[in-house]
Formats: sequence, structure tokens, C-alpha cells
Amino acid sequence: MHFHDNHRKVDYVLAYHYRKRGAHPGHGSPGHSLAIVSNGETGKDPQAGAPGDIELGPLDALEEERKEQREEFEHNLMEAGLELEKDLESKSQGSVFVRIHAPWQVLAREAEFLKIKVPTKKMYEIKSQGSIAKTFNKILHKLSEPLKPRVPEHSNSRMKNLSYPFSREKMYLYDIRDKDTFFDNATRSRIVHEILKRTTCSRANNTMGINSLIANNIYEAAYPLHDGEYDRPGEDMNDRKLLYQEWARYGVFYKFQPIDLIRKYFGEKIGLYFAWLGLYTSFLIPSSVIGIIVFLYGCATIEEDIPSKEMCDRQNAFTMCPLCDTSCDYWNLSSACGTARASHLFDNPATVVFSIFMALWATMFLENWKRLQMRLGYFWDLTGIEEEEEHSRPEYETKVREKMLKESNKSVVQKLGTSGTEAEDEDDEDKLTWKDRFPGYLMNFASILFMIALTFSIVFGVIVYRITTAAALSLNKATRSNVRVTVTATAVIINLVVILILDEIYGAVAKWLTKIEVPKTEQTFEERLILKAFLLKFVNAYSPIFYVAFFKGRFVGRPGSYVYVFDGYRMEECAPGGCLMELCIQLSIIMLGKQLIQNNIFEIGVPKLKKLFRKLKDETEPEEADSAHSKHPEQWDLDYSLEPYTGLTPEYMEMIIQFGFVTLFVASFPLAPVFALLNNVIEVRLDAKKFVTELRRPDAVRTKDIGIWFDILSGIGKFSVIINAFVIAITSDFIPRLVYQYSYSHNGTLHGFVNHTLSFFNVSQLKEGTQPENSQFEQEVQFCRFKDYREPPWAPNPYEFSKQYWAVLSARLAFVIIFQNLVMFLSVLVDWMIPDIPTDISDQIKREKSLFVDFFLKEEHEKLKLTEEPAQRSQSSGHRSRRGPAASPAPSGRSQPGSSASSGSQHTSV
Repeated sequence: MHFHDNHRKVDYVLAYHYRKRGAHPGHGSPGHSLAIVSNGETGKDPQAGAPGDIELGPLDALEEERKEQREEFEHNLMEAGLELEKDLESKSQGSVFVRIHAPWQVLAREAEFLKIKVPTKKMYEIKSQGSIAKTFNKILHKLSEPLKPRVPEHSNSRMKNLSYPFSREKMYLYDIRDKDTFFDNATRSRIVHEILKRTTCSRANNTMGINSLIANNIYEAAYPLHDGEYDRPGEDMNDRKLLYQEWARYGVFYKFQPIDLIRKYFGEKIGLYFAWLGLYTSFLIPSSVIGIIVFLYGCATIEEDIPSKEMCDRQNAFTMCPLCDTSCDYWNLSSACGTARASHLFDNPATVVFSIFMALWATMFLENWKRLQMRLGYFWDLTGIEEEEEHSRPEYETKVREKMLKESNKSVVQKLGTSGTEAEDEDDEDKLTWKDRFPGYLMNFASILFMIALTFSIVFGVIVYRITTAAALSLNKATRSNVRVTVTATAVIINLVVILILDEIYGAVAKWLTKIEVPKTEQTFEERLILKAFLLKFVNAYSPIFYVAFFKGRFVGRPGSYVYVFDGYRMEECAPGGCLMELCIQLSIIMLGKQLIQNNIFEIGVPKLKKLFRKLKDETEPEEADSAHSKHPEQWDLDYSLEPYTGLTPEYMEMIIQFGFVTLFVASFPLAPVFALLNNVIEVRLDAKKFVTELRRPDAVRTKDIGIWFDILSGIGKFSVIINAFVIAITSDFIPRLVYQYSYSHNGTLHGFVNHTLSFFNVSQLKEGTQPENSQFEQEVQFCRFKDYREPPWAPNPYEFSKQYWAVLSARLAFVIIFQNLVMFLSVLVDWMIPDIPTDISDQIKREKSLFVDFFLKEEHEKLKLTEEPAQRSQSSGHRSRRGPAASPAPSGRSQPGSSASSGSQHTSV
């Protein structure tokens, strides 16, 4: 953790791989490493500068160029005030770690420049709430005591330091007891990272920042150090070890997260992610309870459901039309009894209430997150922070340089001819305009359209598979009875595998497309990448579900006039109990499969495989290693072997897609929140373990919110209202049952509902060659039934849509409008009732401002006193010195040294 002097702390590490001139793998003599320190005690490599007797090859020339660029960059870092230490390149090839230490002067200068808020001497007690709220909080605090992690930050949460942006002119405001520990490790590494980002290297085409140098392979990695080992029992306790014991183990899954310690160690951006994930997981608890109640209600009322009873009653003997041409026979509706009963578990009046609840739940979750975000912003001193100026990305700089080279290659005549617009051209030269980006935008548009079309075509391919497989299985008597179950299960598994594969492909494609756009800053790059990846993954994950919910069984036609996909293959129909049961199966398998395989197995297995591969690669590389060093590796060696941190986008993305599963189609699968909750309990600890044990320490990033993810969540919440309205109105039988019960039923019950929804068809009107072969029915069938609202064969307009069809359709549309407006109104009402900023936090912010003014004036007054006292002393001593010479007259004709001959001038020289 320190330089070789065991005093200066390592704040940041740069790593690179070197290869000496003419060196080849397996050659070279091992040597011991000596420290090179930047404070004037620079050691000299005895082999450095020696005349080489080997000609420079292409690789050697490239290595020499990189070495010169590194030397210049490191020199510029030292010019910025940083102190560097690295080992001599004593081997033929190997890795070198440049350790960087920021002394107090640099930390103070950069903290002032970055306006980093630091605690002052003044501490104050956070104002208590009202008596009732105070009593309730005390009871809650006692009950939740076993669930709290044992970390120092949770011990004294009622006191808070006043914070103020660091200023070297106001050092008297801060409680600086030890300059080495005044700034914590995360802040120190953040300051060094800011210097690394803005330091230039003229040899590398005036490249700015360490990110550009890493992109050009001049350095391999740059990272702050972890606070030590997390699993060694003998060592002293550090923040990393504490996080591992109280947060990053599956054994503490029931405990709250130590959010303050996470923020202190990883920075505000990662702290906000885990705070959001924790709130989302805790909000899933009430929705899971309600979902289980809705499911149990369906189980309890299954025997009282009249439509499923009628379907299961063999005495009704509804003879249904064949499900396929020629090979399929007529069949009794009672044979689909199991499907009908299972559909009632999810298609009952309670699911409508649950859909309204979940829409309000999403609104309440977002409102509570805004409140928690403000609360954390207050405690973490994020209120009023300014957006930091971001540096250009290396790829953007490269594109600008290429553009400027093209412009400079123009002839002098052309430049003279355009002298009137010279200023405008100069402005455009150092940035990329929309004309420069147009090919990238065009490629993005075309590629995204192609990817969406590819997803739809795969969904269509699965539909064709279902149709052809169903037709093939229907030919065999042995498999005919289980056709629907077999086809549905295999098709869902195919969909799941395709979704998992395309998810990985689309993630890589979205990154490539964003690089083509050449965004200027990292923030812009991240936002555009998120939007593209979300759009592609959203379409990929939900296309099969949208098909089953809204399109399957809608374009089948009717007996005698079926719609055919290919020659002889009819479009597939919904099950007799409706498509809602199949939608539930599709949603549950895709959701559970994604969570189990992608979110957990991939997250656990892939890092372990990468680590194993890297370990095998290190063992096979013929690098000369010091045996003593390999037994006791330094912290920078241990951290270098970890996976690099690549951002929070994958973590947020999987949770956002899950949020869609929980909210969008919750009317068809009330148990979705339960499975999401079970997954998230594991996910929190899985992510925690990954950050603490498997990743290099990320740079601490200050941010006030979760950025564009909140807008995506809000959009999904609003979209879910519309989707659930259509699922209830179109996919489920809720509206047809209501229309029948209140418009067509003789006694106001659902008796006769199944007969009401089935239309008649005269089997003599079946097309030639489509009639069932070798029908097994005992009596000759004259009329068969099919599910639709159509006129009977004996009506004046046979097989046209009946009045009941139009009545049900209008009721469905009316329900969508009423449901959508009602839920939107309730959501707006909830939004209005819950203020974004908690009242106690807004009061504390006002109080903190007034407290700081008083504290500032008091400190200024004390400082003024301290400066006035020496002045008064010097003034009184001046009076005494003036009275002293008056008592003894000076010799005539000479003036005393240090005094003035003029009586009007009485200044004391100091």
C-alpha cells in the first residue's frame, strides 16, 4: 500500500508490459528489482543507455517509441507535482508498475480546483422529527437492529459535519488533524485520476489523458489500489475486509446494505446503484405478497368458476371443429378441462385489481427513489455539486486529428479563396460536425432496423416451427394427445436460447455502433450506448411475449376459410381456455431462464473461467519471476490480476429488463414479483462479491442521480399501464365475461357463457380435402363449434361477425380507455401527494445553510482577532521605542541609525 519508504501512500498505479531490445521469450537473465523514486534519488539501470549491438527490428522500434512516450508522460506527471516510483526493467521482458503518490500540496490544489466538499470543524445534531414519528422510528430501530450491518458509519447517524468546498485560503475552517488521512483513499485516487486524465503527451500526437495512452497500448492498465486483502485473518481490519464480511457474503443476505461504506469505498455512482437496487428489492416484498394472495385467490375460487365447470362437464358435449386439416378429428371441449382450470389461476377478477396496484406500485417506487436520492444527496453532500467538465474521448481526438490533417492537406489557393470564412472553418476544424458524423448515423439507423427485423424474423421462424411441428405430431396417434404441450414447451425453450444468444450479440453490436458515432465525452458515449442496447434487448426479450399476448389466434380465420402460412399449414390458434395461460408459461420460462442462466450462471461462471484462463496464461508465459516476490506479492500485483471495471451498464440493464417483466405483463403472471425478489436477494450479494473480490477498484465518481436509467424506468412504468390494459381487455376473458353477465345472461350469472362464446359451423361446408379422415366420433357430426362471435349457418348472413362481437369489441376499447386514464390519474395523484424532497431534508438543508453562515462568521471573527493581536503588540512596542530616545538626547549633527531625521516620520523599520 506504500512506497518502499513505507511512508508515502500509493494513490494510483499505472501498469505496462515491456520488452527489451532484441529480447526474445525464454532469453535474458533474471535480476532483482530496484526502486526508482521521483524525489531526486533516481536509481540508474546499469544496462540502460548501453550501446546496443542488435539492430532495431519493427517491434523494437515500436517499443522504444512507447518507452519515450511513457517517459515524457511520467515527466509531465512529476511536473504536475505527483511523486512516482517504479521498479527497474531488469528482466528481458515483464510487467512494470508505476506507483503514484499525491503529496499534500497537490491534494489541496486539486481539491480546491475540483471543489471537493470536505467536513469542517462544526458538527451539529440532525433535528428530530415529531413525537409520533420519533417513537415509531425508535421502535423500528430496535426491531431492525439484528438486520443492520456492524460498520462504523451506522453507529452515530444523528450527528453530521458541516461541509464546504475545500479552499487553501480557508484552512482554518477544516479539522485537519493529519494531512495524510484528511482525504480518504477514494478521494485521493479520484484527484490523481483527474490529473492523469488531463496530462498531455506531445510525443503521442498531443494525446490528452491516460485513457488515450491505454487505448494506444502505451500503458496496459490504470487503477487505484484496494485497501488490502479481504480474506486474510491476521491482518488489520480495512474497509474492503469490512465490506466483504458485512456485505459481500451470501451468509449476510438478510442484512441491510452498508450504503455509506459502499459510497466511501467505491464512490457515489456505485453507491447510488446499490441504494437503488436495495430500494427496488425491498419494494418487491409488498408486490410479491399481493401477487401470492392473487394466485391463492385463483386457487381458492377454481371450484366456483362457472365457465371452467361448463368446459369440464362431459354432458354438455361441445363438439369442436378439427385443429388441423385431414389428420385431426373432431374433439370434445371437455378434453381441455385442465387448461381451462389452470387459466383461472391467472385469469380472474383479482388480476385486474393487481394490475392497477402494480401500476401505482411503479409510480410509488419511482417517487420513493427520488426521495431516497435526495436524502442520500444531503448526507453525502451532493446538493449543489456542479457537473464536472469532461475530457474528450481518445477516439474523438483521433477523428478530429484526422480531419485537421485532411484540412491541412488542402492547397494554399483553396485556403486563400475561402479567406472570408476562415474563422468559421477554424471553429469547425477542431470538432466533428453532423456532416462528419452522418455516415455513422446512417449506419446506426440501418443496423438497428436490421437487428429489429432480424428479431422479428426469428420470432416468425419460431411460429413456423410451432405450426409445422404441430402438423407433424398430429399425424401420429401416439403424439396427437400432447401436441399443444410439446409444441409450446419446445418453442419457449428455443425462444429462450435465441434471446440469450442475441442478448450477447446485441450488447457487442450496440457498443460498436456507438463507437461509429464517435461521441465526444464518456458520458455521451454511455448514454447513447444505453439507449441502443436497451432498445435492442427490449425488442429481443419481449417480441415472443408480445406475439403470444396480442397476435396469436387473431388471424386464424374460421372453419372453411382458414388463413394459411405456407401451402397446407394453418395459422396457430389459442388454447380453448384462451392465450393467457400460454402467455403466462412463455413469460415465466423466459424470465426465470434469463435470471438463472444469464444473470447468475454467466455472472458467476464467466469471471471464474476468465480468471482461470489468465492464470494458465501467466503460468505458460516464460517470464522471469522473483521467488520471494511471488510468495508475497504486492497489492498492485494482486489488483492487476483482477478483472478491469467496465461500468454499471450491464448491472442496470438486467435489472431494467427484469423491471419490465414485473410491470409490463403482470396481469398474466402475478408471481413475477416473487421470482424477481428471490433473484434480487442473490443478485445484491453476487454484485457485491464481484465488486469487492473480483474487480479492480473503480475510480470514485461523484454524481447526483442515476442518470438516464430513471427516464427509462419512468417510460416502462407508463408503458406498462397501456400494455396491462390491452392484456386484460384483449388477451383475457375478463371483458367477454362482464359483457355476457350484464347484457346476455338470463339470471345475471356466467351460466351459459361457454356456449355463448362458441359459434356453429356446418361441416358439409368444409373445403374438399380438409375433412377429418377416419373420424372416431360415434354419431355423425353435422355441426361443429369454434370459438368466435359469428352468425350461425342458418342466419341470413352466415359466418359474419355477430352483434355480440361488436358489443365485446366496443367494451374492450372502452375498458382500455377507462383503465388507462384511471390508472394514469391515480399515478399523477400519487406523484403529487408524495413530495420529491422529504420535508425533514429540505428543513435540514435550510438549517445547514444558516448554521454555516454563523460558523463562517464566527471563524472569520476569530481569525481577525488573531491577526489584530500581533498588530497591537507591534504598535505598542513602536510607542515605547519612540518614547525611549526622547529621554536621552541624540548627539548633535548625527542621526541614529534606523531612525529618521524628519520629526514627522515616526515609522519603525522591521
